[in-house]
Amino acid sequence: MLEPLRRNKFLILGRAGLDLYADPPGCHIEDALSFRAALGGSAANIAVAISRQGGACSLFGAVSDDAVGRFTLKALAGYGVDTRHVRTVGGEARNTLAVVETRNENCQSVIYRNGAADFEVTAADAAAIDYGALGAVIVTGTALAREPSRSANMKVLQLARQVGVAIVMDVDYRPYSWASQAEAQDVCGRAAALCDIIVGNDEEFAVLAGGEDSLAFAAQMAREAGRIAVHKMGGRGCVTFAGGQSIETPVFEVKALKPTGAGDGFMGGLMSGLAAGAPLPGALRRGAATAAMVVTRVGCAPAMPDADEVQAFLQQRMS
Repeated sequence: MLEPLRRNKFLILGRAGLDLYADPPGCHIEDALSFRAALGGSAANIAVAISRQGGACSLFGAVSDDAVGRFTLKALAGYGVDTRHVRTVGGEARNTLAVVETRNENCQSVIYRNGAADFEVTAADAAAIDYGALGAVIVTGTALAREPSRSANMKVLQLARQVGVAIVMDVDYRPYSWASQAEAQDVCGRAAALCDIIVGNDEEFAVLAGGEDSLAFAAQMAREAGRIAVHKMGGRGCVTFAGGQSIETPVFEVKALKPTGAGDGFMGGLMSGLAAGAPLPGALRRGAATAAMVVTRVGCAPAMPDADEVQAFLQQRMS
């Protein structure tokens, strides 16, 4: 399951967009004097996190055929993310926009997702990918919320599985993207059945479980087909179920500026650790370290640390 990851070549499925951060840091959106632009979107953030730590990343998605779409493509390329599988779409489709605060308490974010361009990827786009060159595919759950993106991303998972590529899911449940929680449970459950590693927080595993005990459900998912299930619990760290055992990984205590970006950083650090051949507990610590560093910095994609920074952080905290 983990061996393909060591190729350190990733395809990330999902959205990339524009984040506007209220400036100066600490202010409310309504009191901002200006806004700082940055690349955003969970899939883009994960791709940047992995790229910054030395992995080769491609993004599978779509952007709008306008200035914001061009900003997004330029920002992705600037972080070293391959955009050959990001299609430009015209018409009324628009990139996601998030207006966000850099505040740790009562952090407000306003998300614009009407007619989202990233939902416009198609099965034909999925069929054009060379899966044999990949080590892993990471799907973010939001990419499954609407058609034609849902069918396109399910096709990616099926084709990747046929050639033995590792498949990872960040459940990434955003209620505003789905028609209902029941729909999310059904669709994400079918995608999870194709995955080797599933990462989610308490709410996200609860959605997969249909309201049952989320921790017990994560353990059950890990027992099925030898999967790894990472159950994130915010400030209490995470519990990972793998090989009939559970691994507890605490958070690293830091002075956080804001809560956003931690989950994307965690995924990026975890994948980078596994790609480097680290044992699962060590890779989980790398994920926790990446998340801890991200919340001390402004932005999400711009806040992702490189491999040297993560290593220095771990050496300092683990010594």
